[in-house]
Amino acid sequence: MTSTLESGDVRAGRLSSAEYAENFSDLHPPLDHHEALVEADRCYFCYDAPCMNACPTSIDIPLFIRQIQAGNPVGAAKTIFEQNILGGMCARVCPTETLCEEACVRETAEGKPVKIGELQRHATDTYMARELPHPFKRAASTGRTVAVVGAGPAGLSCAHRLAMHGHDVVILEARQKPGGLNEYGIAAYKATNDFAQREVEWLMQIGGIELRLGQRLGSDFEVEDLVNQYDAVFIGVGLPSAYALDLPGSDLPGVESAIDFIARLRQAEDKSTLPVGQDVVVVGGGMTAVDAAVQSKLLGARTVSLVYRRGREQMPASRYEQDLAAAHGVHLVFNAKPARINGANAVESITFEYTASEGGKLTGTGETFEISADQVLAAIGQWMEADTGELELDGTTLARTDGNLSLSPYGRKVWVGGDCAHGGEDLTVTAVEDGKIAAESIHATLAG
Repeated sequence: MTSTLESGDVRAGRLSSAEYAENFSDLHPPLDHHEALVEADRCYFCYDAPCMNACPTSIDIPLFIRQIQAGNPVGAAKTIFEQNILGGMCARVCPTETLCEEACVRETAEGKPVKIGELQRHATDTYMARELPHPFKRAASTGRTVAVVGAGPAGLSCAHRLAMHGHDVVILEARQKPGGLNEYGIAAYKATNDFAQREVEWLMQIGGIELRLGQRLGSDFEVEDLVNQYDAVFIGVGLPSAYALDLPGSDLPGVESAIDFIARLRQAEDKSTLPVGQDVVVVGGGMTAVDAAVQSKLLGARTVSLVYRRGREQMPASRYEQDLAAAHGVHLVFNAKPARINGANAVESITFEYTASEGGKLTGTGETFEISADQVLAAIGQWMEADTGELELDGTTLARTDGNLSLSPYGRKVWVGGDCAHGGEDLTVTAVEDGKIAAESIHATLAG
């Protein structure tokens, strides 16, 4: 796919400075002290809390909410950080509506759950704003060294937990900033004021972690190098490459991956410099598709259509995210797949074919329709980069299956976690848990 910067009516500066500032302000302004107390008082503090069971990192949700209720948000934050060191970001980006809040007893009884995500943000933001000492201290040095490949949520979580246990950690990150998904892959309005970088800096206060940027697996080093140099290796490189639309016309200017679009937007200090089409079409149905569609609208696109090949109920993005898109004026189209992209020198429209499910298999009906577009953003999934074939290590360590990585023992020295391990859930919270589990396994192995 090619750059949109010189295509059709794709241009920057569609809005006033005030409009850009308002559009990319915090999606959910934080609860103030009184609001947090009122919301915490709604919790039943269930003994067998279903919300806790629904949390991938097993945060003791009733306990931290009770601590907020008792006027102790700092204690609440420590309870959160014990299980999820990136609890501040997760409070902002986790789909709580399909995790802890969906399981909330109040949701079952009233259709209005306790605002667990917002309470978690209140606690973690309070702790970080007070510039308190890091909540954890390193154990005595073990003299063992561990290489962590990737400074995304999985790698950061793994590195922090290993440092707590007294191991020396080196993080090797391909990009020029740490953070991974949190820094490059989420909507700008979900994490404002450079929060992703501030959280990484806060996490690194544990000590014992060295961060090396611009170090790419497969070109700057190989897994085998790390196996020989370190006592253990954790690989959490995510799924950095996006699938392209394999269609006639997909090489036209104006077609690009939604991941690249979001990353460029995340890194732009001045949103008015970002080009966007007059009529934008996003192909896909996950969180990335929604983030790209909503932000296209916020940048000043006249029309934005999000087209998904299956029905609404099968759409990976939650109903909350779907409603958020609709509320911002995004037109949601279901049961349609792209057939071709039309245009002479740039994108002018995209043709779709209606789909139907027959025996569980998706098929085209033959009936087509066309949507005008000068920008097409593809959000149809991600995969492992081609230059990491070295990970197979003679077929004994890391085998790639459908673009993802799975682990087989290599002298008990290599662990894998996050999206690259099992298929791109694209959730910070599950990546954090993967990193934490791997760190405990590495620690146990190094301890004998």
